[in-house]
Amino acid sequence: MKTGNKYGTHRVIEPKGVLPQPATVVDNNMSEIYDNEILIDVDVLNIDSASFTQIKDQAKGNIEEIKSIILDIVAKQGKMKNPVTGSGGMLIGSIEKVGSALEGKINLQKGDRIATLVSLSLTPLYIEEILDIKPEIDQVKIKGKAILFESGIYAKLPTDLSETLALAVLDVCGAPAQTERLVKEGDTVVVLGAGGKSGILCCAVAKELVGENGMVIGADYSDENIERLKQVEVCHHAIKLNATDALQCYETIDKLTNGQLADVVINNVNITNTEMGSILMCKDRGTVYFFSMATSFTKAALGAEGVGKDVDMLIGNGYAMGHADMSIDILRKSEKIRKLYEELYT
Repeated sequence: MKTGNKYGTHRVIEPKGVLPQPATVVDNNMSEIYDNEILIDVDVLNIDSASFTQIKDQAKGNIEEIKSIILDIVAKQGKMKNPVTGSGGMLIGSIEKVGSALEGKINLQKGDRIATLVSLSLTPLYIEEILDIKPEIDQVKIKGKAILFESGIYAKLPTDLSETLALAVLDVCGAPAQTERLVKEGDTVVVLGAGGKSGILCCAVAKELVGENGMVIGADYSDENIERLKQVEVCHHAIKLNATDALQCYETIDKLTNGQLADVVINNVNITNTEMGSILMCKDRGTVYFFSMATSFTKAALGAEGVGKDVDMLIGNGYAMGHADMSIDILRKSEKIRKLYEELYT
């Protein structure tokens, strides 16, 4: 076997000298793997929400056109990196082969079922055939193969949850883990996109942390999602809010908090132009956490400056130590959330 680079730069075709994520084209030849790679027989892709929403809109909801767009992206780039959003998703599959340099160093055997916890936007991927698409949960069933680099993280699939449910939760497990780091007792927390997959998990974590003197406000544009929030009881207030309307966001939260605004704002929205709404809801020296892959750094940075807001803004990191176990444990602890997610994602 050929010797590979820890971070997968040996798979980069262009431009040379960059890592696989920012690369425009990577080598997705699966006939031979490098000594520090893991070959995966892929069953399901979980396209990240911002990316799938963009593709679905581009395809005007047509399933065959969605398939065509995904196949075209992978054919051109060797990976599933949406050229509009720059984001990917994750996958589940079975271990087919472990490179010679990794044998005995990792706890993986042929046939093990895993979910990759690194983005599809950097994962060499070959799709032989798209078998099915479930647009309601952003999942694509395929026949194909992928490469996990030596530095890539993964999780063995739990045996007490269905695989599609585990994949749905693991895809966003960075959000509740980062929420745990940001929220403290007594905080006022606003979660945008609160009724979605990542939003409910963030609300659950935040509500547990803020205690009796804190407040969690779950905001969503969808009436259906508002009802879901009320059903699982993960926030003190579930409100309908258009996250792209910055003044509405400010006025609503200003009134609800008696002018105090939020200590922490967590943005999980999968559409563009929600930066200023998030910023205006946050008090000075508060924190805005942008987990959404639809976020524009430029709009957030220059927008905050433009309205004189002194807030700390964090970019969502999909990785946090222990994030996979933590997110799965939320489902194990909350029967209401687990039941809802089983209805939605299985």
